[in-house]
Amino acid sequence: MQLGWELKRLRDRAGFTLAEAVDGLTFSTTKLYRVENGLSALPKVADLRALLGRYGVEDEEDVDFLAEIHRDSLNRGWWSLFRSVLPSGMGMYIGLESGAHSVRAWQPNVVFGLLQTERYARELFLATKPVEETTTEFVERGVHVRMERKRALTRRDDPLELWVIQDEASLRRVVGSPAVMREQYEEILSLAELDNVTVQILPMAKASYRPVSNFILLEFGAPLPTVVQSDVADGVEISDKDTTIWSFSRRFEALRAGALAPGETPAILQQLVREV
Repeated sequence: MQLGWELKRLRDRAGFTLAEAVDGLTFSTTKLYRVENGLSALPKVADLRALLGRYGVEDEEDVDFLAEIHRDSLNRGWWSLFRSVLPSGMGMYIGLESGAHSVRAWQPNVVFGLLQTERYARELFLATKPVEETTTEFVERGVHVRMERKRALTRRDDPLELWVIQDEASLRRVVGSPAVMREQYEEILSLAELDNVTVQILPMAKASYRPVSNFILLEFGAPLPTVVQSDVADGVEISDKDTTIWSFSRRFEALRAGALAPGETPAILQQLVREV
């Protein structure tokens, strides 16, 4: 994403169209479009240097900086080993999540993924196993991926800042057993004590704005754009369009205003522990 954004900025500054930028080079306008939008890597550093020369970038420090970003863009993340068990688009989402500085999320259906315990996550996978005809290996790999993603919250360097709004109904919906749910409530209580994690609950009894579908806003810091991920049938949809980001940001702010204050979350969770 960072390399693509920089290349698009340089192309615009040079006044080239996509077709003019690739004229005489070894790749197509489609390839450059995908690179600029963070959908594909640029295979060769020679291609990068050819583009930079065409855009008039001659300072060696600038070229070396972009070449380093290019090298990083070719690295495959740990999640690439699990692509066979990931829904369409999920691999790209995990890559974005691993590089994000902060995440804002709304989850009306289940406990948000980065808050889930291993037992809760496994029960979710097992519930769909006979319906979707998946294997035990698929279940275990899926759980492993989810637990690896969760490490972002407690990593030593620059832990992920997470703000989740959970519908109360998603917390009351029993997954697995009461014992699994008690453990899950206690895990959310523990994570919410971290300085980088905020959890709010939207009460079932409150008449408030309440979209039926979950979504996630990922922020990377300037100059990279904010990205939104939302679930669609059999996969995920990812967008960085300004109008889409504005729309989902307004939704999140409306949800945050309607939810209980973060300071009230422990009392609600402790009540759920007693009730279950």
